[in-house]
Amino acid sequence: MKTLVPKAKTIQRNWQLFDAKNQILGRLAVKIAECLMGKSKPYFTRNTDCGDYAVVINAKEILTTGKKEKQKKYYRHSGYPKGLKVTNLAQLRQEHPERIIFHAVSGMLPQNKLKDKMLTRLYIFSDANHPYSNKFGEKK
Repeated sequence: MKTLVPKAKTIQRNWQLFDAKNQILGRLAVKIAECLMGKSKPYFTRNTDCGDYAVVINAKEILTTGKKEKQKKYYRHSGYPKGLKVTNLAQLRQEHPERIIFHAVSGMLPQNKLKDKMLTRLYIFSDANHPYSNKFGEKK
């Protein structure tokens, strides 16, 4: 018996819609990361990019538990001396609510060369309007 390794042209990519309204951040990020990796597909292999497209709507209405709204911090650095920028979840939700989900999903993907390719198939919108409504066909 041989193990079948999928070729790039045999991989079928589907579009999946995730509604973040009233959902817990971590639990939703796990589902999105599994979709981007393609773990539910029968021909899943770790060294092949066989995941689907993921569209997330209502990102500004995602929920967190506990005191994360004020205590969770996001760090970024400009590369210059004293260039460290720190924002908490409440500030990030007002300015860029898409980055909350992007950061959570990015941390759950494997740290390898395929990560950037997987993240290019992630589309996050802060409200319910998005230009990919024709890709889904039926609502699930």
